Amino acid sequence: MITVQLNRADFEYDIHSLVKAFFPAEDVLVGVGEQPAKEEISFHIVTNYREDSIEIMVMPEDESSERVSHTVRVDFSDRKETKNRLKQAYYQLLRMYTKKDLPWGTLTGIRPVKIPVAFLEEGKSENEIRDFMKQTYFVSEEKIGLSIEVAKRERALLEKLDYENGYSLYVGIPFCPSTCLYCSFTSFPLSVWNGRVDAYLDALEKEIDFTAEHFAGKRLNSIYIGGGTPTTLTPKQLKRLTGMLRAGFDFSDCLEFTVEAGRPDSITREKLAVLRGEGISRISINPQTMNDKTLEIIGRRHTAQQTIESFYLARELGFDNINMDVIVGLPGETLSDVEATMQKLAELGPDNLTVHSLALKRAARLKMQWDAYQNMTYENTDQTICLTADYAGQMGMVPYYLYRQKNMAGNFENVGYAKTGKEGIYNILIMEEVQTIVACGAGSISKRVYPDGRIKRCENVKDVASFIERIDEMIERKRKLLVD
Repeated sequence: MITVQLNRADFEYDIHSLVKAFFPAEDVLVGVGEQPAKEEISFHIVTNYREDSIEIMVMPEDESSERVSHTVRVDFSDRKETKNRLKQAYYQLLRMYTKKDLPWGTLTGIRPVKIPVAFLEEGKSENEIRDFMKQTYFVSEEKIGLSIEVAKRERALLEKLDYENGYSLYVGIPFCPSTCLYCSFTSFPLSVWNGRVDAYLDALEKEIDFTAEHFAGKRLNSIYIGGGTPTTLTPKQLKRLTGMLRAGFDFSDCLEFTVEAGRPDSITREKLAVLRGEGISRISINPQTMNDKTLEIIGRRHTAQQTIESFYLARELGFDNINMDVIVGLPGETLSDVEATMQKLAELGPDNLTVHSLALKRAARLKMQWDAYQNMTYENTDQTICLTADYAGQMGMVPYYLYRQKNMAGNFENVGYAKTGKEGIYNILIMEEVQTIVACGAGSISKRVYPDGRIKRCENVKDVASFIERIDEMIERKRKLLVD
C-alpha cells in the first residue's frame, strides 16, 4: 500500500489518480488523519499545504535512505493552475523515485483529445499545442502527435452533425452469455434472466416511446444498441426491438445505426439476417483475443474459430462496416500472443478496429478476485501499442477516436482505427460530449448538452428487475432532464 498524508483535505482525487498511474497494482490511500500500520505501507508521501506553497516529501520504505522532497510556489486562488503545479511536482518526484516516465505525463482524465480540439478551435497551431501539452502535462511527443491527429480527424467527422437540433440515441441490452473477467459494465447472465427478457423489452418500449415523442421534429444523427450483448436476444426479439425504433423515430438524418453483436457465441445467421434486413449499417464482432487459452481464462465461452466463422457469415450477409475489438494486457498474454491475434484479424480485414488497454476496474471480477490472478503476467508496453498501430495501418486504417481509463495496463490508451468512411460517429460523440445523447435501458446514462457547453446527466437504475418495476420513474427522470 502507498499512503499519502495531507495536512488538509484538498486535491485528493488528483493526487490519487496520478500516484495510481505510476503504481497501478498498488492500493493507494490519500487523506488526512491516521495511517495504516507501518508494516502495510510500501512507501509514504507527506503533502503539506502552506500559505503560498505546497511541500511534498517522499518517505522511502528503507529508513536509512534519503528522503526526497520538493516545494512548489502556488496561488491557491487559481485552482486550475494550482492543480497543474501540484501534479507537476508529484510527477517529477515520482519519476525520480520510479525511474520511469508516463506516456501521458500528468494527464489522468479520460479525454485527453479535448485539449488539442479546444486549441484547434481557437486557431492555435500544432506547435503551440505541442509546446503546451509538453510543458504543462509532460506528455510524450508520440502521444501529443497521436492526440493532435485524432483531434483533427474528429473535428472533420463531427462537422456532419447538427448540434442545435440533432441528437443521438443509445439503447442498452444488459444481457450476456457470461460475464467476462475484466468487465464492469451492467450485464446479467442470460441463463438467469431468460424468462424476463420480454418483460424488459416491454419496459424498454415505454421508455423508447417517450423518447420518440419528446424528440419528434429533432434530427436523429446516430443510434447505438449496446450492452451487454444485444445479440443475446432471439431473432424475434431483435426484430421487435428494431421495429420499435423504426416505428417511433425519423431516420432521415441518421448517419449511422450500430448494433454491438459483440460475442461470437451469441451470433447466428438468423439474427444477422434480421439486423441486415432492418438496415443496420454497422456491427461489432469482438474477439478481444484470438488466443483460445486466454479466452478461457477471461470467461469468453467461444473460440477464435467461432470469431472467424461469425465474421465471414456477416460478410456473406452483406455487412460492409464491421468493427472488431481487442484488448492488450490480458492475463498471461505476451507480445507474440498479441501479434498472433493481429495477424488473424488482418487476414479477416475488418473495417474498423478498437484496441483497448486492459483496465483493472473496481467492479470487475479480475479486481475483486485479484488474489487468484495477481501472479499472472500483465504485459502491455510501448512495443505492444506500436505493434497494434502498425497492423492497423497495414489494414488501411487510421486513428479516429481515443480515450483513456483509470488503472490501465502500461498507462496507455484505447484507440479506435478505421478505414476512410467507416468511422464510428457514436464512439466520438460519447467521448467528446458535444451532442445530446438519450440513453434507454437499464444502467444507461443520458447526457443533455446545452448550447453553452453545460452537461446534465440522468441515470437509469442498473438492476434489470428494478428497471422493469420502476420504468415510470425512469421516464420521469428523463422528462425532468429533457424538458426545461
